[in-house]
Amino acid sequence: MKFKGFTLDPFQEQSIKSVDKNNSVVVSAPTGSGKTLIADYIISKYVKKGVRVIYTAPIKALSNQKYKEFCTDFGKDNIGLLTGDIVINSGAPILIMTTEIYRNMAISNDPTVDNVSYVVFDEIHFINDYERGYVWEESIIFSKSHVRFLCLSATIPNAQEFANWIMEIKEHQVDVVMNKKRNVPLKRYFYTNTAGISDIEKVKQVMQTPRRKKKIKNPYHVHLVREIKDKLPCLFFNFSRRKCQESALELSKKKIFKYNPEIKKIVRHKLSLVAPEIKRLKSTKLLRKTLAYGVAFHHAGLLPVIKELVEDLFSRGLINVLYTTETFAVGVNMPAKTVCFESLRKFDGRSFRLLNSKEYFQIAGRAGRRGIDKVGYTIVMVDRRDFNYHKYKKITDKDMDPIKSQFRLGVNTVLNLIDQHAKPEIDIILGMNFHNYQEYGKDFKKRKGVAYLRFHNITKKLKRLGYVKDDKLTKKGKFASQIYSEEILTGEIFATDFYKPFNEYQLLLILASIVYEPRKRTKLYKKYKSKELSELQLACNELDKKKFRSLYQITALIRPCYLGKSLFDILDNTNLLEGDVIRFFRQILDRIGQILNATSDQELIDKMYNCQHMVHKCVEEVDAL
Repeated sequence: MKFKGFTLDPFQEQSIKSVDKNNSVVVSAPTGSGKTLIADYIISKYVKKGVRVIYTAPIKALSNQKYKEFCTDFGKDNIGLLTGDIVINSGAPILIMTTEIYRNMAISNDPTVDNVSYVVFDEIHFINDYERGYVWEESIIFSKSHVRFLCLSATIPNAQEFANWIMEIKEHQVDVVMNKKRNVPLKRYFYTNTAGISDIEKVKQVMQTPRRKKKIKNPYHVHLVREIKDKLPCLFFNFSRRKCQESALELSKKKIFKYNPEIKKIVRHKLSLVAPEIKRLKSTKLLRKTLAYGVAFHHAGLLPVIKELVEDLFSRGLINVLYTTETFAVGVNMPAKTVCFESLRKFDGRSFRLLNSKEYFQIAGRAGRRGIDKVGYTIVMVDRRDFNYHKYKKITDKDMDPIKSQFRLGVNTVLNLIDQHAKPEIDIILGMNFHNYQEYGKDFKKRKGVAYLRFHNITKKLKRLGYVKDDKLTKKGKFASQIYSEEILTGEIFATDFYKPFNEYQLLLILASIVYEPRKRTKLYKKYKSKELSELQLACNELDKKKFRSLYQITALIRPCYLGKSLFDILDNTNLLEGDVIRFFRQILDRIGQILNATSDQELIDKMYNCQHMVHKCVEEVDAL
């Protein structure tokens, strides 16, 4: 069978046959094997019929990339993009969105999801994510009965269990398609100063030699690059943005690669099209130094236009070594001949830990370019502090980690359950989660589980605070049901008269405090005391003193925005990376959008639109997809 000029692999053909039977499909196949071609087939099939297809992605970078690809493949008029702060062509037959947006639509019975044939869940293994995994579960649970799913992942060892759960709760056929063969075989190595590039058994011998153990120094990335000059290009993964930049500069200074005037010319042209202030940013200056020698870095702290420049140069084959964080393995489909790991140790937001096998193979899967390389290489630099033979072998040998439920019932889910379903239905839905299925097997629907108890505890709180009365949502409850984080706090501020005495500057400070994540290393220089701040601080402390403890600090970011200053003025007032500042303002825009969607209060609507305009004006020169 052929599609889009490609002769389909057996797993692709098998998946398409399932789609033609109107079945859901769980596809487990290695990175780079062409899983998304199945999604392309679904889109091609249903766009002709005028039936909507939704494509969901775990991160905005992947949503944005797919938007650009699909616009090229299917025409811009047929594609829409929804990512919270960005809405483009929301009435299109093909909608690309983050999984959170789809979940929010499904749970609230948004009309957008009425005429949907298939929902594609790219990177479905994110259901394992401790913080966000519940989003994928709820997306499936609350989808309408006629909706079918295409679930894509590099590896799902327990794919059949996952498919069986979907069949049990959605009552339609779910087929499992497994493809374990990589198009480009993967060779996995390790690197130490003593053993060089070798297998794990050799590393074990070196590490266990008593005389050498104390003398072994950690390997140096530059030495490794010298060793793999015949195996380029290389994606060098590092879990620290700062180290990505430092390593790129170190390598470029060694002048292992020749100066490339072609890169210089492309960079000069690209930067001639952007705001002049972008050229003066520290990261831009640093990147210009490294790019000249075919070395680059890429992470979420960079401006979108700078990331786009790096991606363009990499796709042209002009970059030899790209130091990058793990989001590149999910968000950007650009494989290389070799993938190197600076370490298998990362900080996951709670603690430092070793990668699990799923994370390792997600990244390692970028090694080997189909049609170009006969083999792909992955090389792990071995940190003597972390080396544990059995753990390293388990992580890198085979992805055996099953997907596990991370289900936890939240306030928004409870509000929407009460709003959209009668009590007997709620009892049934509370037993449908994947956690219940994994815990109790086929008997899971009869077990109420922890979700039932949590539902009643949250409901009691909502009744006490006036969000629920007589088993129905109050006006405040209706408002909060359209808010997807900090629902109660947002409701107490914007669904009551609390907000009324405050102007747009004060409201921006409130929104900023809700989304701001204080970190020890963050520096905010000039801060602004005022009567407005004092009044606001006094009022907010009555609501939640802890949440609003950073009000004074974030005046450094919000006051310039309110006064019409640009993002570059704000960047001069903090050590936050430019990408992080944009993310901060995007989060504010997202909250504003939620409030506008939730309220019919014209005074609040006017104030929110004013706030929205101020933020847009602040970031307009540098923000993009």
